[in-house]
Amino acid sequence: MTEEERRHVVDTDDEHLRRLTHEHLKVFAKFTSAGCAICQALAPPFAKFADDPGNEAILFVRLDSDENPVARKLMQEKVAPFFVSYCQGRMLECDNLTTEAEVRAQLARLRAFVPHTE
Repeated sequence: MTEEERRHVVDTDDEHLRRLTHEHLKVFAKFTSAGCAICQALAPPFAKFADDPGNEAILFVRLDSDENPVARKLMQEKVAPFFVSYCQGRMLECDNLTTEAEVRAQLARLRAFVPHTE
């Protein structure tokens, strides 16, 4: 994957999400749903965060929860958009967020997280 490709949002599915979370140290995932107005409103900021030079160590991915049963189950009773932070293949944090400030705050916590190394 080139530097340019890494810095854009990657569309994926349940099957590939697991692989991506293990192949990349940090992953920030957005679960969306068709017809979700908040999902649409947060799309430009999410893309902007993916292109931010301070986030080059994080892979940004997007899944359609309507088409991915594992993603839908993870969300449980919550609605899209649903954001999940992963580090070293493990989920760190997940929540449905509705504002750019909330997304920025979760992303900042992922960026600041120091992975366990042995």
